[in-house]
Amino acid sequence: MSWAKHRRAWIVLAGLGALTLLVGCETCSYYRQAVVGQYRIVAHRRPIDQVLADAQTSVSLKDKLRLVLRLREFAETDLKLPANGHYLRYADVGRRYVVWNVHAAPPFSLDPKSWWYPVVGRLEYRGYFSERDARRYAGKLERKGFDVYVEGVEAYSTLGWFRDPVLSTFIHYEEALLAETLFHELAHQKLFVGGDTDFDEAFATAVGQEGARRWLETTGKPETLAAYRVVLRREEQFVSLVTTARLRLEAAYTNNPCPPAPACRQAKEQIIAQLRRDYAELKQEWGGYSGYDAWFAQPLNNAQLNTIATYYDWVPAFQRLLRDNGGNLVKFYGAAKALAKRSKADRDRRLAELAAARPD
Repeated sequence: MSWAKHRRAWIVLAGLGALTLLVGCETCSYYRQAVVGQYRIVAHRRPIDQVLADAQTSVSLKDKLRLVLRLREFAETDLKLPANGHYLRYADVGRRYVVWNVHAAPPFSLDPKSWWYPVVGRLEYRGYFSERDARRYAGKLERKGFDVYVEGVEAYSTLGWFRDPVLSTFIHYEEALLAETLFHELAHQKLFVGGDTDFDEAFATAVGQEGARRWLETTGKPETLAAYRVVLRREEQFVSLVTTARLRLEAAYTNNPCPPAPACRQAKEQIIAQLRRDYAELKQEWGGYSGYDAWFAQPLNNAQLNTIATYYDWVPAFQRLLRDNGGNLVKFYGAAKALAKRSKADRDRRLAELAAARPD
């Protein structure tokens, strides 16, 4: 079992018809592509029962779709996640990724650029159904001086505005990752805090991982569970490398007048070069496992490093919150919802306390 995960996204569609009357042409064009892209997926959805009954459907796809149906049931009964009609249909989108996210940050700051959307507030990326459109927009940001990262996305949530289908972009996942992905997306249906990307993604990541572990334990697959634990351990080590590099960059940006001091750019280059060396050493420890090679093949900049923080910075905090509630998911969800009601500053302080708590 080997993979390097591709991030998920939210597609924001609520109220776009009215919004396009109030915004500029570029913003109107952006929302138009989102509506058209989502419509095409909706139009190509087929009920899973229909796909299973089709003689032209491959045996491997049928097996994966049957697994999805079992995972949905487990999510509702054991994980107390609201499936609400999601993942009962299948759509073949005919491409490697369903969406491409554009991330940006200043060249000498780790503060991510954010964009405002109706209903959900500010998010730290901009999603496109066309890679060409995503890279065109990224080019505009680069010309303005931003660090930019374009990321292919295999799964996303419409946050309940549509019944999300199973997509061809992620149905090929191995069992553990398929389980984690579905549980992650359904977690967004359970709890979502508008304007706090880091909270939302870390919560869903923690739920997805915990759910996948419980699924594999319940289904009696010790070898698969052991392999999944190896994957999660590698992921933790990868995240630790990136986190260390981000802390070094933050110190460099704070201790040097940035910009325009050449020392600041030099420090950035040295820290990123060290990150690459650290990864090379980690690969040796892993026996040559290359699951993150494609990620490191990118130029590496503030925007790219920020994507790891978005998904993982608060995961230890949510894991601690689950332990503090005795592993009871219902109590955990209640505690997370209580956190969500706090101000962002207060919420972040509490998450930092949880993340710093010593393991039991």
